[in-house]
Amino acid sequence: MQIKDEVDPRRAESSQTPDSEGRSGPIRAVVWGSVLLALLQSLCTAVLTISGIRVAIGLSALAAASGIYAPAKGWHQDAIRIPMLIVATAGAVLNLAVIAWMRHLRNRPAAQWRRRERTAKERRSERLQIILAVVTLVLVGLETWTHPQVHRTGPPPPCRIAGTC
Repeated sequence: MQIKDEVDPRRAESSQTPDSEGRSGPIRAVVWGSVLLALLQSLCTAVLTISGIRVAIGLSALAAASGIYAPAKGWHQDAIRIPMLIVATAGAVLNLAVIAWMRHLRNRPAAQWRRRERTAKERRSERLQIILAVVTLVLVGLETWTHPQVHRTGPPPPCRIAGTC
């Protein structure tokens, strides 16, 4: 009596080798595709997280800078302040661009068949992102405008009204 090797019909159909969990090539491609799409979808979460961190940094810088009338030192020097202003501006503009692109894609005729009504939480979240981005841009503008006035290092400006100096 001769024992024949039993062949699994599923393995016989696929010429590709299975991975460590027994999945063949096409299934493995679907798994990696799903992982890739999950990473792409988490970009929105990353944008929200970065937005929150950016607002916290801006508010802490505003709180630390209020009431200081000496020349800028430490964290408030130009070597740190200007790159932070650039990053804050770029982040706010990126947030607004992502939201505008999402609205554009949502309103396209090709998307109408899969369009669903957004929940109140989603609408509030989007509005909050827009408000925070606009507030960030306004604060960056105010900081850029007022910083030279508050942190002057030269002599005081001349008196404009006689008798008040």
